[in-house]
Amino acid sequence: LKEGTAVDASLIAAPSSTKNSTGTRDPEMHQTKKGNQWDFGMKGHIGVGPDSGPVHTVVGTAANVNDVTQAHALVHGEEADVFADAGYQGVDKREDTQGIRAHWHVALRPGLRRLLDTSDPKGAIAEEKEKVKARIRAKVEHPLRVIKRQFGNVKVRYRGQAKNTAQMHNRLAMSKLWMAWRQRMTT
Repeated sequence: LKEGTAVDASLIAAPSSTKNSTGTRDPEMHQTKKGNQWDFGMKGHIGVGPDSGPVHTVVGTAANVNDVTQAHALVHGEEADVFADAGYQGVDKREDTQGIRAHWHVALRPGLRRLLDTSDPKGAIAEEKEKVKARIRAKVEHPLRVIKRQFGNVKVRYRGQAKNTAQMHNRLAMSKLWMAWRQRMTT
């Protein structure tokens, strides 16, 4: 991942209650279904550079926006490889990503991965390939974990996406400092 980017998105919850002065929910937040659970809020999409280092791109959208629609905004254009989870299936066929000269490494959907026959040499190679992609993609999870667990950014704080996206920019900058401090303290 020396000349690449790992991309991912994370849900950030918003209050779904209408017990406020206006009697309405935040109109910029939406609901989405993940698994069998409905969530209301926004999504933070990030692009991370090599070694879980710089978060070079942050995009905030409503929760119902599909991850693959923001893929073109998460790359800076100079990378050779882009690693993404299964939510980015079909990204290389989209019109908005045609100008990007990177090779997309997108994970298999979990159901298809379970169907791989690891006793067959082709299946074993495909499984190893998925494990390598997962190890590289894990780099993008670290900044998201830090802003959610260390800084408590599991719920939006403000009304509107612009303010919450700005707060996410701030928290991601602090997460880089926190991870550097943590790494220095362990060495």
